Amino acid sequence: MSKPSLPQGTRDFGPEVVRKRNYILQTIRTVFELYGFQPLETPAMENLDTLMGKYGEEGDKLIFKILNNGLDNADKEKQIREDFEKVLQGKNTKGITERALKYDLTIPFARYVAMNHGQLTFPFKRFQMQPVWRADRPQKGRYREFYQCDADVVGSASLLNETELICIYQEVFSRLGMKGYDLRINNRKILVALAEACGGADLLTAITIAIDKLDKIGIEKVKEELTQRGLKNEAITLITKYLSIDGTTEEKIGQVRSLFPDSVSGKAGADELEWITTKARSANPDGALTIDFTLARGLNYYTGTIFEAKAPATVSIGSIGGGGRYDDLTGLFGVPGIPGVGISFGVDRIYDVLEELKLFPESVGTGTKVLFFNLGPDESDAAYGLMQQLRGKGVSAEMYHESAKFDKQFKYAEKKSIPHIVILGSKELQDHTCTVKTMATGEQVTMNQSDLIHFNL
Repeated sequence: MSKPSLPQGTRDFGPEVVRKRNYILQTIRTVFELYGFQPLETPAMENLDTLMGKYGEEGDKLIFKILNNGLDNADKEKQIREDFEKVLQGKNTKGITERALKYDLTIPFARYVAMNHGQLTFPFKRFQMQPVWRADRPQKGRYREFYQCDADVVGSASLLNETELICIYQEVFSRLGMKGYDLRINNRKILVALAEACGGADLLTAITIAIDKLDKIGIEKVKEELTQRGLKNEAITLITKYLSIDGTTEEKIGQVRSLFPDSVSGKAGADELEWITTKARSANPDGALTIDFTLARGLNYYTGTIFEAKAPATVSIGSIGGGGRYDDLTGLFGVPGIPGVGISFGVDRIYDVLEELKLFPESVGTGTKVLFFNLGPDESDAAYGLMQQLRGKGVSAEMYHESAKFDKQFKYAEKKSIPHIVILGSKELQDHTCTVKTMATGEQVTMNQSDLIHFNL
């Protein structure tokens, strides 16, 4: 018999980890709902043609395709073999596969809006927390199955939505106790102005892909890459000047206006950044927010504001969230003219930040709050009634599964980090009392059984 194992790039989560992850997800969910977002779930799998061609050539290669049922049909064996050969050559055929596991939450959301736009109330504000799958090469911090946590507003071009999403990031990180994070914004319209000044808007992709690598490879390597992509020295000098913009928010916006004085796109981008930062500062004067003109985000469907949240510098984890505005994502499905903007939280990376900085509340890792010792049939019957009373008040409680020595039951409580134990032995049964022991301090209190329900557990 082979040793049990997991598929590469997937993980089991034990009880303590699940509780900590739920703490993060519940914090985010509470803030989403505070801002009027509604929950949505889409299937684990989508039709293959819904996903293919939406993520670029490299992204398409990472889509997990699902084999059709009935591939062992003898009557169709010849056709199936021919179809398999086509798949091996990198072609898709409905004879073999028509469905795939979803690669992200954005395209399925766009598909949902396109299918249901006649029934939706716009602006439609939705949040979604579900696993996605990518046939990526597993490595530290990168998995084939992982959670995404998105919030989007569609059907509105108002910049108020960007401000709200900034406030959501700030509120979530504040509630998680995360200090020193970076929240950065830029605008793709300014990057369009940069591309136009370098020779044409068709250079946008080449420029943003190179700029997106600035943090990882440095300015000199970015210059080399731009040269390899065919940009001239004058253009590279302009890009270098653009990337060196610094100062206060007002100074940065002034410098970018000076750099592209005649660009309609550049003016629009600068105006939007100015409006959003002013509004966000008035909503939350102490909230982290920086304009960062080096922020590019390589996804081509972004058309306006782009966001990135970075972990505190004391932990080398990098990005923990991002997003942006898109003008026509549903146009991919034949429903044009529905603008939108959205953000995403990197739950796995946020978990690593909170773990490293020891920011999880102690109570998060604990499930059971009270363990009732099992000290015999009559004693356990009485204890069970008290336990049900506590559960009725919302206190998580359990009883040891069998009558056993004190030492064994104490060790069970210690291993499960149960903070309180209740002892009800023959003497307590006779006196209608019980003894509560707090594990952390060793303190013991004996009280009437009727008072247990009012005890601070």
